Amino acid sequence: MSNVTSVSVMVGDTELVFETGKIAKQANGAVYAHYAGSAVIATVCCGAAPSEPIDYVPVSVEYNEKYYAAGKIPGGFLKRESRPKDKEILVSRLIDRPMRPLFDKAFGREIQIVPTVVSSDMSHTPDIVAINAASCAVTISDIPFYGPIAAVRVALINGEYVINPTFQQIPSASLDIVVAGTHDGITMVEGGAKEVSEDEMLGAINAAQPVITRICEAQMKMREMCGKEKLPLMEINEDLSWLEPVREYATPLEKEASFVKGKQNRYAALEKAHQQVREHFADLIAADEKREGQLAAMFEDLEYTILRSSILNDGLRTDGRGVRDIRPITCEVGLLPCTHGSALFTRGETQSLAVTTLGTANDEQMFDTIDGDKTYSNFMLHYNFPPYSVGECGRLTTGRREIGHGHLAQRALEAVIPSKESFPYTIRVVSEIMESNGSSSMASVCGGCLSLMDAGVPIKKPVAGIAMGLITEGADYAKYVVLSDILGEEDHLGDMDFKVAGTKDGITAFQMDIKIAGVTPEIMSKALSQAREGRMHILGIMAETLPAPRSELSELAPKILSFKVPEDAIGAIIGTGGKNIKAIAQQTGAEINIDDSGMVTVYGKNNACAQEAKRLALAIIEKPEVGKIYHGTVKRIVDFGAFIEILPGKEGLCHISKLAKTRVKQVSDVLQVGQQVDVKLIDIDRMDRLNLSYIDAQPDAGRKEEKETK
Repeated sequence: MSNVTSVSVMVGDTELVFETGKIAKQANGAVYAHYAGSAVIATVCCGAAPSEPIDYVPVSVEYNEKYYAAGKIPGGFLKRESRPKDKEILVSRLIDRPMRPLFDKAFGREIQIVPTVVSSDMSHTPDIVAINAASCAVTISDIPFYGPIAAVRVALINGEYVINPTFQQIPSASLDIVVAGTHDGITMVEGGAKEVSEDEMLGAINAAQPVITRICEAQMKMREMCGKEKLPLMEINEDLSWLEPVREYATPLEKEASFVKGKQNRYAALEKAHQQVREHFADLIAADEKREGQLAAMFEDLEYTILRSSILNDGLRTDGRGVRDIRPITCEVGLLPCTHGSALFTRGETQSLAVTTLGTANDEQMFDTIDGDKTYSNFMLHYNFPPYSVGECGRLTTGRREIGHGHLAQRALEAVIPSKESFPYTIRVVSEIMESNGSSSMASVCGGCLSLMDAGVPIKKPVAGIAMGLITEGADYAKYVVLSDILGEEDHLGDMDFKVAGTKDGITAFQMDIKIAGVTPEIMSKALSQAREGRMHILGIMAETLPAPRSELSELAPKILSFKVPEDAIGAIIGTGGKNIKAIAQQTGAEINIDDSGMVTVYGKNNACAQEAKRLALAIIEKPEVGKIYHGTVKRIVDFGAFIEILPGKEGLCHISKLAKTRVKQVSDVLQVGQQVDVKLIDIDRMDRLNLSYIDAQPDAGRKEEKETK
């Protein structure tokens, strides 16, 4: 088609292509982007007319993956894609976070971005294609946007940084992050790592910037070729001169209230100050219905100015701390009597109640995505943020925020979870946020780590997390302050939200959102160094409560035993139609799973039943050994003896002459069907028939033989 516009850029060793003019032409902007065999159609639409002025950008991102993209039909009962999967929600957040700050509130219209994965080669990750396609669609549309933005994935593999690694490469990476930014600087980073250093993390971010710049240039070239004229912003001509005396009167009241200790006390003090201002200028405010909204905006602006000035000029924060100070921390473990592991982690006015539950392989989380074959995970972390945690009423729901925070905390702890081979349990951690005033996701990391250790999960090392902030001033950020352990207000009013989790030896999870462009490497380096200092402090306090995992699992946890058998023995253990394995389960109450490699996993309600199931499974493949004493079951009685099962499916004959030292008239005088007895295997004849002795297996048999010899 002659009206199709296309631009391309090399990203890593593969070409990223943007096309428009063929598909979804009724949208405000639409781009078909493909990267090798992965392709995304990204569209953006906006409302027909501006609404009333609002103090936020009403943008929504709905990333979705179609199963047909990978030649699949959805699993389960429903064969239509339904509600968003967690992965789709997480990618939607990855797109939203770097783009949202670049829309203008004055546009005033609803904006919806819909990136749809329509082709997947199950090699190149489609989420990165979607981020770039979404930005390009908005960039060429008529929606005002101070972009573009671009994103790449960076992995550290064998000491080398790899841009946009494939699905096959990612598992071998020691670092895997998504980096997004504008032409001029990084604005978002998110990902996980296996205890990498701060320098390695900085290196990954620096490796991403030149590639991001090239992708942004490709989008700007496309805008020059076919971009639409931008729609106008709402004209806001407000006379704010009436606020000058109000601001002068309110400033000292706002300043005093802003430094009241305690979140609820501070909010109450601020509300009291605001009410005093309203009463003092009641007639002035009542003169125009718009003035109440203008006054509220002035209060927020005052708070912004007062708090940032105090931090930059005096090094004093709203709760009285210095810029590097961590709020008081308390830890408690084992507080819930009937759970497998529990911990209460409190840092200032942020509190997480974390609970660990251990389950079996049947409890694993199954993922059916377009990325490849179905996968299973034996570790999950769920984060709940009830409204009472901030003293409010509301609905108990699991939204995008909860899923995002839980995913970050899970990533932080995944690096230290033992392998399934060494610890064959399914592990679920739930973080219930009891209070919140800054970085409840990092409190979930700390509380989750303590609850894992309380449950006896042999994690490799303790993990802690901390949230950092940034306040800047002047051209090129000549003046800046990095804040440790930020409050909710500092997150809202600051220039960066920067979360780092890790062990004493390195970073395991990283998330950064920057509200300003072009944060310098110097600022990044200082923030990472200060975050490490805070992490070490928190780990020290956690160690005072519980320095290492408990040596024994909770008595309430299921008992799991694992052992390996030869591959040619798998069929014998299972039995015809599963007969043997079902019989063991029925006899012991335990559950047995065996995989193709011969790894047998036994799940028992307690240690005794698990051990008995293991014994029975091994007995099936055990070869009878002459001279060994077996604990068998009498199966049949005949005139000349008894047939006794000494191993599953293996019976031997105990002749009547081997029942006692003296003559026995009837076998039933000594043995009964179903009786369990100890017998000794004394011979295996040429026909592989087993000959047993009851009398030689009795406790005094050896002593009698010894006396007779003497």
